[in-house]
Amino acid sequence: MTIYEDLQWRGLIQDISSPDLIDKLNKGGLTFYIGTDPTADSLHLGHYSSFLITKRLAKAGHNPIILVGGATGLIGDPRGTEERKLSDKEIIFHNFNCLKEQVQKIFPYPVVNNYDWVKDISVIDFLRDYGKFINVGYMLGKDLVRRQMENSGISYAEFSYMLIQGLDFKYLHENMGVDLQVAGSDQWGNATTGIELIRKTTGDEVYVFTMPLVTDSKGKKFGKSEGNAIWLDREKTSPYELYQFLFNCEDEMVITYLKRLTFLSREEIEQIEKEHLQAPELRIAQKRLAREIIVDLHGEDAFVEAEQVSQNLFNGDIKKLAVKDLIVAFKNVPHCDIKADNIVNVLVDSQICKSKREANEFVNSGAISVNGETIKDAEFEINKSVAIDESIVIIRRGKKKYYFCNLAK
Repeated sequence: MTIYEDLQWRGLIQDISSPDLIDKLNKGGLTFYIGTDPTADSLHLGHYSSFLITKRLAKAGHNPIILVGGATGLIGDPRGTEERKLSDKEIIFHNFNCLKEQVQKIFPYPVVNNYDWVKDISVIDFLRDYGKFINVGYMLGKDLVRRQMENSGISYAEFSYMLIQGLDFKYLHENMGVDLQVAGSDQWGNATTGIELIRKTTGDEVYVFTMPLVTDSKGKKFGKSEGNAIWLDREKTSPYELYQFLFNCEDEMVITYLKRLTFLSREEIEQIEKEHLQAPELRIAQKRLAREIIVDLHGEDAFVEAEQVSQNLFNGDIKKLAVKDLIVAFKNVPHCDIKADNIVNVLVDSQICKSKREANEFVNSGAISVNGETIKDAEFEINKSVAIDESIVIIRRGKKKYYFCNLAK
């Protein structure tokens, strides 16, 4: 299977600018770039799904460059909905440094910053050397620009974003031998502007191909703007949280994710798919997806620890978990402060139960557990001796309703 055929099978080709690119991809030897703007101090899973192309193409003999756009990050690209809020330079520069360090750990290729070649261009030079070659009608025809104009309108700053991205392609082509830009499908209009600018100013032919954005079954993409970012920084999204996210991904999407987010072979994925279809309740595909991504990002030890934490929680072995793991595992459940008292009073005072009558009914029916142990005695005392680290009490009501309680010292 050629690299192009493999990319097609994985669903990683959305559009290509020329059929000539197919043969060039298969032969190897292209220098290409993919970029992102430093709008946060960490990449997220949406970036990961796109940036994996650097490793795939590098294995096929191509040469990756990663651009983190300090200049474009100060402008913001059109989203097709509303204007982005401008970030301060200090924040953008801080984010660039964070992303550069993170990127090079995961994707060990050269990282460049377009601020380095944009910052000294005067307004007159920008208009003469770049703006003169791109027709306004051409720019208005770009999908995201048109949609944003129809929705909230677009500023000249965001309208000019595609010119800067075209400028980047031209600069990298002339100074670093870049002949290919790879991007997410939402960047097609910006990326092809670079082709137009290079053709008109140098006569050279360069190429673009875009990849579909990774989404859930409802079409919602993985990204910060969607409010569902899964960060690659383990301090923002722990390996356990990443494991849970991937383990709980939709059955109908998991094979697609295995194709796009892992380096498993076609034969391996097809075997996993067969086992998954036979017994989806075992979540074989989800477990393998979690393993491949976590090991790639954080190492084997991180995956083993995340899997063990998940298993202990599933089995109710809460006391086996370290305090740091408890805090992460239960950070999204209701939190409350409690005082030492019997279980019924604690349930009522913390509003876990509405009344003492309801609390007694839950206790007597065995529907209350404290740190993984079922409590059936209404006089059971909650105190330091039963708390984890003398301060943490995890109360479960029913099968799935958890509460993280801090015991007053």
